[in-house]
Amino acid sequence: MDIATLIGLLGGFGIIIGAIATGGDVMLFVNIPSLLIVVGGTFMVTLMQVSLKDFLGSFKMGMKAFFYKTDDPQKLIEEAVQLADVARKNGLLALEGQEISNDFMKQGIGLCVDGHDPALVEKMLTKDINLTIQRHEVGQRMFKNMAVMAPAMGMIGTLVGLVQMLANMSDPASIGPAMAVALLTTLYGAVIANAFAQPIADKLARASELEKTNKSLILETIAGIQEGMNPRVLEQLLSTYLPANKRSNGDGEG
Repeated sequence: MDIATLIGLLGGFGIIIGAIATGGDVMLFVNIPSLLIVVGGTFMVTLMQVSLKDFLGSFKMGMKAFFYKTDDPQKLIEEAVQLADVARKNGLLALEGQEISNDFMKQGIGLCVDGHDPALVEKMLTKDINLTIQRHEVGQRMFKNMAVMAPAMGMIGTLVGLVQMLANMSDPASIGPAMAVALLTTLYGAVIANAFAQPIADKLARASELEKTNKSLILETIAGIQEGMNPRVLEQLLSTYLPANKRSNGDGEG
């Protein structure tokens, strides 16, 4: 689990609720019509922009913001160097049956062992990377759309409340509830957009970037192994994916 996402989400909502609680009755900020307009309206308008399958799948994708796990690129490099060493000494067929932790690397090594042309292997793996990124972008786009639609629905709710208030100025008892709808919908829209939807979209984008970087590293690994590249040279090449302070010095030491 990504603790930063959980802490950020709970902390953000906790601070908002805490600030409300210190100022009086929390229930003053609970308004069912406002929730229906903002939450229900945001979901419905967002659903119009995508297919039902993509809409439902995006919530499953959104869970990656809490549970995504990215392989350590340094460990991927160590594993890549070991595999390159085996292939250089004993041939590509010696890689069959080797224990490989990363599924994408396992797929690439399998293609090597099967004797496919390097150009074909690169094409297949690149296609896999591109399609994976496209799937991730669907989920990111839906949460970004929610971040845009929630404040817009909040504004619609505000206008509804103002119309109700102005239409019943002769009845002082109706002014308060109507004004509550007008103000709370704006609040709900801002909270959903800025404390939930946009942060989730940004975290999914970051997870996608990290996965793309690791897969690009693995793509370089497969190409190097098929070329028969020296493991030390391959290690230096792959080290460019790491921050400067974590790169190997070329002698197998960081």
